[in-house]
Amino acid sequence: MAQKKNVLESKHEYAWEKYTSKTLDKVFEISDTYRKFISKCKTERECVTEFIKLAEANGYEDLNKIISSNRKLKMGDKVYANNKGKNLALYLIGKDSFESGMKILGAHIDSPRLDLKQNPLYEDSDLAHLETHYYGGIKKYQWVTIPLAIHGVVVKKDGEVVNIKIGEDDTDPVFGVSDLLVHLSQDQLKKPLATAIEGENLNILIGSIPVKDKDIKEKVKYNMLNILNEKYGIDEADFVSAELEVVPAGAARDYGLDRSMVMGYGQDDRICAYTSFEAMLEIKETDKTCVTILVDKEEIGSAGSTGMNSRFFENTTAEVIALYEDYNDLKLRRALSNSKMLSSDVSAAFDPNYPSVMEKKNCAYLGKGVVFNKYTGSRGKLGCNDANAEFLGQIRQVMDKNNVSWQTSELGKVDQGGGGTIAYILAQYGMEVIDCGVALLNMHAPWEIASKVDIYEAKNAYVAFFKDI
Repeated sequence: MAQKKNVLESKHEYAWEKYTSKTLDKVFEISDTYRKFISKCKTERECVTEFIKLAEANGYEDLNKIISSNRKLKMGDKVYANNKGKNLALYLIGKDSFESGMKILGAHIDSPRLDLKQNPLYEDSDLAHLETHYYGGIKKYQWVTIPLAIHGVVVKKDGEVVNIKIGEDDTDPVFGVSDLLVHLSQDQLKKPLATAIEGENLNILIGSIPVKDKDIKEKVKYNMLNILNEKYGIDEADFVSAELEVVPAGAARDYGLDRSMVMGYGQDDRICAYTSFEAMLEIKETDKTCVTILVDKEEIGSAGSTGMNSRFFENTTAEVIALYEDYNDLKLRRALSNSKMLSSDVSAAFDPNYPSVMEKKNCAYLGKGVVFNKYTGSRGKLGCNDANAEFLGQIRQVMDKNNVSWQTSELGKVDQGGGGTIAYILAQYGMEVIDCGVALLNMHAPWEIASKVDIYEAKNAYVAFFKDI
């Protein structure tokens, strides 16, 4: 029997087209709250603090308090575990045994930036600077001559934690990395972009007024130490036990005449972390336990005690199982291997200014909904998780059932490059995992761009996954 015209074709329409002027309110509503979130939370520590505040307001309890009180968990309980202030796991306990598996969303909350070195402060030519070591994959030339802010913590010898945030309020000063004037850049402009700005030259200019003391050699540097000591009670030695991150200063903004996009720092991957968290709050009851894991260090290989390669998630899941039912190691192994997961991470959106790096039939577009990457990796799928076709078939059914706008993509042409996510790490347990997130323009730049309708579709996709997978 002949099929109707176009029935057999795969076609992904613009998500905007399915919304009316009335239903568009929901699209813009979540983007407004998201924009405020990424303006406020520019480090992994700030994200965890804010997520815990919101989670507790929605009935989530600290797992450590439950453990210390010898309480047992029951169906419908909501708990969270905080790992060193930079890594967070949330669990909504389902009615089924953990052995049947969990439904997991996983995103990372670290982003490319400049980190201060352990001994960063120096003076040269009557100017005070802070030395940095860039974190994650950046184009170094994008970080010069833009206003920068400093966020983070300083831990003093007595254990006191001092929170630092300078450059975000309208009355705050900002900082920056200087660049050569074009008039004197003849040699610099001949260099490739990758080497025109060197990593060791990404030094932050912070001041120029000297103290009036003839006995002090580096007068401007000493003045900076005076200011820091007066405001924060810290001295130069305290930089050794500090985590201070230099990030673009200023709030995320609506982008475009139609306000259809969001421009902000750190949308890779806080856009997926935020929508995953929102989806988690929307689920009230479940058969299989729902989990959202928000991790640090993805941009540098998921290493360290707060990265996905740590045992935090595995250990925390063991604790949760033991509080819900009789525990043994085999039950934990079965719980992990029988789980299904969306690795909630961003993808690269097609940019018509740079079409040569993309293959148009297999790339993501702004405004066409959430993106599924069956595989990422680079040059021969190196280092990727290649999702099983059976799992992708199930995902298709769930998304279409819930009227979620979605598209598929690979990260650039075959020999062009690529990237990685946390997907392959969780797949090592044997669980079904696929990358699923929002397409961005300017990925890894100081200011990234996302479509508001894709943000909404991502949240809907994560809710559909929790409900129907």
